[in-house]
Amino acid sequence: MKVTRMVLAVALVLGLCVSGALAAPYKVTLITMDQMDRYWAGIDEGAQKAAKELGNVTYNWTAPDVKDDAKQIEFINNAVAAGAQAILLAANGPDAVTAALNEASKAGVKIIYVDSPANFPSEATFTTNNEAAGKTAGETLLKALEASGVKEGKLGIVNVNSATASTVAREKGFRSAFELSKFTVLGTQYGEGDVVKSKEIADSFITQGVVGLFGANEGSATGVGNAIQEAGGHVLGVGFDTSNALLELVKNGYLIGTMSQNPGVMGYEGVKAAVNVLSGGKIENKNIDTGVSVLTKDKI
Repeated sequence: MKVTRMVLAVALVLGLCVSGALAAPYKVTLITMDQMDRYWAGIDEGAQKAAKELGNVTYNWTAPDVKDDAKQIEFINNAVAAGAQAILLAANGPDAVTAALNEASKAGVKIIYVDSPANFPSEATFTTNNEAAGKTAGETLLKALEASGVKEGKLGIVNVNSATASTVAREKGFRSAFELSKFTVLGTQYGEGDVVKSKEIADSFITQGVVGLFGANEGSATGVGNAIQEAGGHVLGVGFDTSNALLELVKNGYLIGTMSQNPGVMGYEGVKAAVNVLSGGKIENKNIDTGVSVLTKDKI
């Protein structure tokens, strides 16, 4: 009788281990483009929350100090060498990291994208519909310009770089909002998401006589808002993402609004998806839009 009970107990434990409930902690690593933006910290917070709730996850966040393809590749390789079983990745560009991801996949590492995917297969992608969100930003600026009596003029875009899929899609969407208008969208300038560089670019656009500006991510938008503030606020600007600095610029009227993503949802659902596939589960919907909303002065 005692032997039978022991066999049943062992079988029960083995069954639980197979299901993942008592499995050794899964090692999940989040790798973002950099550590500069408050936005990335939002993804980390969501991921931490999921890891705590699940209880069977060893989780860490790591990233280069600046956006750099070679550095992000190094972080991917380091994560694999350290035994990561799943990587949550915000890819700096769609193609630069694919070779590193291929090696990670060969080593059995599961790839899940948050915010920005690469051109490499993944278990799932949690991201904003960036083109649609960029169009919303453009429509928000267009409406504000027309409401202020401005029906035509030049517009400037301050973006991160020409390779990051998410911000390139935002730019495309933004431009589409003005296709039937009398406004001219000038050639995009890139500030690598750095606030100081982005402000310098925005200053140059303002000198060229633009009537509106778009900052395609947190650093770009903060630079745009700072430039508009310094110039006296006669140019209208719209941003993307949220931070204390960005929200202050909106509150004070130097940006008419900013597009608010849901980075916490990306991190939270990303970790849950990682544990799901690591424990043998399947993900039916592999492309999840985590949504966006427009934050204006009256909505903060």
